[in-house]
Amino acid sequence: MIAKPDGALPAALEAPSFDDDEQIYLQIADDRLNGRLPERITENEMLRRYDLTRARLARILRRITNEGWIERLPGHGWAFLPVLTSLQAYEDSYRFRLLIEPAAILEPRFTLNRPALERCREQQQWLVDGGIWEVSDAKLFELNSGMHEAIIECCQNSFFIDALRRIDRVRRLIDYRQMLDRDSAVGRCREHVHLLDLLLADKRVEASEFMRQHLTELSTLKTAARDKRQEQATADLRGKRAAAE
Repeated sequence: MIAKPDGALPAALEAPSFDDDEQIYLQIADDRLNGRLPERITENEMLRRYDLTRARLARILRRITNEGWIERLPGHGWAFLPVLTSLQAYEDSYRFRLLIEPAAILEPRFTLNRPALERCREQQQWLVDGGIWEVSDAKLFELNSGMHEAIIECCQNSFFIDALRRIDRVRRLIDYRQMLDRDSAVGRCREHVHLLDLLLADKRVEASEFMRQHLTELSTLKTAARDKRQEQATADLRGKRAAAE
């Protein structure tokens, strides 16, 4: 595959960039995850809390609505939808994925959607070739979860498909805190390319087994990444306390 010049995004990834919006978006996500936002909130409260214009808030709320973790209330205000906040529930979601994603590849009605998977392969190869250093955590989550959803959609079993979509929606916020460092993440993207190559070559048994191995290792890596962040946060806090004494 020919690399894109100057690290340019593939056409499928091109989108307007709003760096300031991204910061506010992630702040809202963190506030929600940590219980600093109530389940119901008005636009005026959010305007005051985040010092936003109505146009910017509308843009951010539209994004959050599209991602499925907030909805407009009839007449007035907004309601946040359930998301994973427990790390144990997050780890349990990976164990559930270990059951359904490898199995979905072996479903009798599995039919390869070649254009969709080739598009995912292009995106993942772009990440491997250096694009991973250009995208936000939110976009990386979107690309990677989108690839897994594109694969499971090929099984044509609505129960598998709906289950993974639901998991992806509710784990989105906590996953931002579990993100791997980019050096580790690029390795997972290489695994995605290999997985897609197996599927595109119609090697479903090998692809199913590789999916199982990929998810097992990913869960382990994310647990280690979380523990490392917690250790660093504890060390930073101790350092601040020592400096203040």
